[in-house]
Amino acid sequence: MEFNPHGNPYNTAILVDDEGRIRLHYRKLHPWVPGERWEPGNLGLPICEGPGGCKIAVAICRDGMFPEVAREAAYKGAELLIRIAGYSSSPRHQWHLTAQADAFCNLMYTASVCGCSATGPFGGMGRAIIVGFDGVPIRQGGDKENGLVTAEIRPDLLREARRTWGAENNIYQLGHRGFVAVEGGAKDCPYTYMQDMVAGRYRLPWEDEVLVTDGTGAGHPPPRRA
Repeated sequence: MEFNPHGNPYNTAILVDDEGRIRLHYRKLHPWVPGERWEPGNLGLPICEGPGGCKIAVAICRDGMFPEVAREAAYKGAELLIRIAGYSSSPRHQWHLTAQADAFCNLMYTASVCGCSATGPFGGMGRAIIVGFDGVPIRQGGDKENGLVTAEIRPDLLREARRTWGAENNIYQLGHRGFVAVEGGAKDCPYTYMQDMVAGRYRLPWEDEVLVTDGTGAGHPPPRRA
């Protein structure tokens, strides 16, 4: 937790290199609401250079359930997305599903690690997973405490895929729609939710029916500031 002089604390992660320097400072964009009362992050998705020149981004727990987080990291050049979490076993399927989808849809390695414990109110599911840029798991861990999961990743192969793949180069094609028919592909944004979010008018068709819109049901006081 990182102190925030203007409100609730941030849920923060840092990456430190072998000389003790902080190379990446990240604040969780999507707190696990309504259970968490942390301030939503305001640093975006920073990228740093890691061992062997690999470009690294970090996401925290709930962040990984939003495909936009992984896409933003890849758009900024990340070749490896590290996701750290403290989930219980209930989202086990979604944990692996999102790790694989984030990797394949963005031609990016993902390495997801979750706390593992048989004690406490929620425990911790473990189930670490490292996924290749083709969406295929490289290594998976179990649910035993003190386990260690390791794997080799190859940024050089990822870079080759990003340069040379055609039909499945999804992150490139997002901004170059239909380049066979249109020179360079269409550059417009056909996605209403993107346009509305930028304009500050993001609203779901069922917005008025959503029941959980603050943390009062989880025992938190209502927010007092915009």
